[in-house]
Formats: sequence, C-alpha cells, structure tokens
Amino acid sequence: MTKIQMVAELAGVSTATVSRALAGKSSVSPATRVRVESAAKELGYVVSAAASSLASGRTRNVGVVTPFLNSWFFTTVLKGAQRALADAGYDLTLYHLDTDQGSDLPHAANPRRRQLFEDFLQRKRVDALIAVTLEIGQDELAYMRRLGKPVVGLGGPLTGVPTLSVDDRAIAHLATDHLIALGHTQIAYIGGDLVFEMDFNLPSNRRDGYEKALTEAGFSLEPLLVRSANFTIPGGYAATLQLLKDPLVHPTAIFAASDEMAIGAILAARDLGKSVPEDLSIIGIDGHDLSEFFGLTTIDQHPESQGRLAVERLLNELESGVAAPHPDNTYLPHDLVVRRSTAPPAQPDSAALR
Repeated sequence: MTKIQMVAELAGVSTATVSRALAGKSSVSPATRVRVESAAKELGYVVSAAASSLASGRTRNVGVVTPFLNSWFFTTVLKGAQRALADAGYDLTLYHLDTDQGSDLPHAANPRRRQLFEDFLQRKRVDALIAVTLEIGQDELAYMRRLGKPVVGLGGPLTGVPTLSVDDRAIAHLATDHLIALGHTQIAYIGGDLVFEMDFNLPSNRRDGYEKALTEAGFSLEPLLVRSANFTIPGGYAATLQLLKDPLVHPTAIFAASDEMAIGAILAARDLGKSVPEDLSIIGIDGHDLSEFFGLTTIDQHPESQGRLAVERLLNELESGVAAPHPDNTYLPHDLVVRRSTAPPAQPDSAALR
C-alpha cells in the first residue's frame, strides 16, 4: 500500500480527496481537510512538490525582483514578503537586477532584464512576480500577461498593474513640517544621487516635498543647503561633513531622505563637535531598526508590512484567478516617530529668509 493510500484509509476518504485536500482545493470541506492533514502528519506524508506542480501547473513559487539588495530597507521588505509567502505555503525566488550592469540601457536592451523576462519566467519557475521599486515596461508587462502570470508592483505606480507605494512627496513634506514646527528656518536636505532616479524618481519626489513645505512656510529655497548621497550611513556621513564645513551655510536642522543617511549625519555632526539636537536637529525616513538606538526622529514607512501587503495583494489574484478589474496604485500609511534627535533651535535663527 502506498503512503497516500495509507493517508486515505486513516482519514476515511479516497486518495483523490487526499490530493485535493493537501493541494488546498476549495472543493474539500474544512472538516475533511483537517482529517486529511492530521492523517498525513501522523504518517509523515509530504506531498511531492514536483508531482503537485505537474498536476496543477503551478509551482507555488513567487518571484521577487528588485534592483537593490544592499540596504536595510530592501532586505526588510523581502523579509516581510518571505514570511507572508511561507505562511501561505509558497517559496520565494529572488531576482536581482543590479544597477551596475546595463542600468543605462533601454529596458529591451538590458541583458539582465531580457534574461529574466524571456528566459527564467518562460521556464515556468514562478507563478507570479512582485516588482520592488522597479519600473516594468509595457512590453515586459504584456509578456507576463501572455504567460498568465500576475504582477504586483511595490514602490510606485505601474500602468495596468496593482501597485502599493508610499507617497514620497507627502512623507518629505511631513518631515520638513516637523522641523519647521520646531522653529527651524535653515533646514538642509540630504537626498539620493542619480542612481536612485532610475525608477519612480524617489529622490526628486522627496526633494519636491521638502521644497514645497519650505515655500508654503514662506522660506526661500537655498540650493547650497541641498546635498546628494547614496542612501548609506557612509554617504550621509560624507554629505554632512561637506555641508557643515561649508562657510556659506549654517543649517540648524537636516532632513535626510533615509534613516541610514540620517544616522551618518548624526555621526558626522558628533565628530565635528556638534551636539544633536542642541546644535543640529536631524530627521530621517524609514523606521530603521537602528533609529531607536540612535534616538533618531523618523518617518516610519513600515517596510516589512509593505512586503507582506504586496504578497497578500498578489495571492488574492493568484488564488482566485481573477485579476483586479481596475488596477491602480494604493498609498500605504506612514507615521512620524519623534525621538531625541529633533528639538527647537537653541537660539532664534536671525538669518531666516522670508
């Protein structure tokens, strides 16, 4: 007697019902599914992934593609996605389209993108795809639709695809408003360099939010108060050293477009003998694990939750077989978390530009 027959006998059902129950088919009643799962567990029976895939045409594997792997934000999004997929009985395959190879080429000419969309996905390695901060071209989306593979985007709007993102302009506006409300008028901004403009223009959007908050408060924009960095702690450190050593500007506060850059700014300020927040207030964006350790005021964008919500959106479509009738972009929540790195300026800023 085969093991599946033993499971069927112990559960009091047919082998076909065992297969359907362990495959999660909706045609099996909850009570029957519990009996089958209990019997399978007692007998140590595990469904062959290969056999299940052949029978269903599904791999129970979801691909996640991202251009960045070297930052806390992206690894935290991946952690949220992996946990949600594991809870649903799915594996995760990671595809890294790094920015060092072919980043200046059109989508159709980028060898890594072509390999992903024309090779890996055609081999039916995954059932669906989550694109994390990656703009997918219309030709690539059309290819995915021909393969019958759902796509969910995370990080910015994609035409014809359900996407989830934070409102980068609103987040930056909130961070800058916090500093303005404390009484700061000379507020510097450390944003991303050109590499991060590739997809969804995150640095530009956050700078727009910063500038809009300043102009709404009646302040003039000062280009010398803006510096670029690469969303890392060393990048934020170097940009802050450059900023604070410039004799032409005297910021009392810094808004950094990521927590890692903000942490670099804190370290640079301390190395120059400045006290945070007595001499210089600093705020970041992310909700980084280290932000509490450094006492960093931040806009928490809940990256782990972003990964989980993207999976939930994708599995709803994958399991139901019904695509969203009007796919659009959904803005996700963000929260201001005030800690000890921001405070009112020590003295009124007489250099306010109004």
